[in-house]
Amino acid sequence: MAVAGGAMLGESASAAKKSRTVVVWSEGTAPKNIYPHDVNAVIADGLKPLKGWKVVIASIDDPEQGLPDSLLNSADVLIWWGHKRHGDVKDELVAKIVKRVKEGGMGFIATHSAHYSKPLKAVLGTNCGWNGYIDDGSKLTVIVKATDHPICKGVKDFVCPHTERYGDPFEVPTPETVLFDGLYELPNNTTEHAQQGMVWTIGKGRVFYFQPGHEGYPIYFQEEVRQIFRNGVQWVSAKR
Repeated sequence: MAVAGGAMLGESASAAKKSRTVVVWSEGTAPKNIYPHDVNAVIADGLKPLKGWKVVIASIDDPEQGLPDSLLNSADVLIWWGHKRHGDVKDELVAKIVKRVKEGGMGFIATHSAHYSKPLKAVLGTNCGWNGYIDDGSKLTVIVKATDHPICKGVKDFVCPHTERYGDPFEVPTPETVLFDGLYELPNNTTEHAQQGMVWTIGKGRVFYFQPGHEGYPIYFQEEVRQIFRNGVQWVSAKR
């Protein structure tokens, strides 16, 4: 596995030991003309400004599906993006992830089509399906709803020029907080609302789901999205 943004150059060995670890996982199915090194590499690159964090990228095609026990057990946060290969993720690995969240306090962030990933469904205990999925390149305005929440720090309402629409309702437990709402501008000049970001506390761990991030659009390169992920890593890593 490669390490992105977490080499900790110039820091002492003792400081490096105190660093925290975030693992950014994806499955290698994003189009290379938009994400040449897949989604995980771009999300990891956006986490570089975080101080005191080692950022590790992992993929389903790595040994042990990218999450050997040594890495999973040392992770403070796991970020998950999946789309076409949900069924390939081993149930044994899913059980380990759930245990790390509920009993170990590992933070878990799922993004876009990872709503239907095995880990998120197992952690939340629900089907995690949306009402509908339409990829018509709609413009999305992300609206900051919980302005005082740490994940929203430094983020104002912003626009994703094109995205895939996921429609409410969302089959999940009642969120602790809905952080972001969204307003889609449809090609027929109408609008449609849908939730875009929400959080839960599950056992000892914290969970954050962020809807924007369809692989067909360069959403993860947007600075507002990168700020949300940086904030998210720090919030979900704060164990109770």
